[in-house]
Amino acid sequence: MLIKLILLALGVWIVYRLFQSYGRRVKREDAPKNETGEDMVRCAHCGVHLPRSESIVSHGEYFCTNEHRQLHQK
Repeated sequence: MLIKLILLALGVWIVYRLFQSYGRRVKREDAPKNETGEDMVRCAHCGVHLPRSESIVSHGEYFCTNEHRQLHQK
């Protein structure tokens, strides 16, 4: 009787672990990738697109280099 109870508990535990493992695998596959996109802006002088964090802002306009900022203001 005790052996049957132990085997039943072991079987329940194995089934529980299988479902738990499957659930983790499904969540991992469905999880969105860590793609942290950044806004792109266009250089007011040459038209090149670049990330906002790499651009130079002057008078509300974006530039790819300081030289283009100076040329555009002339």
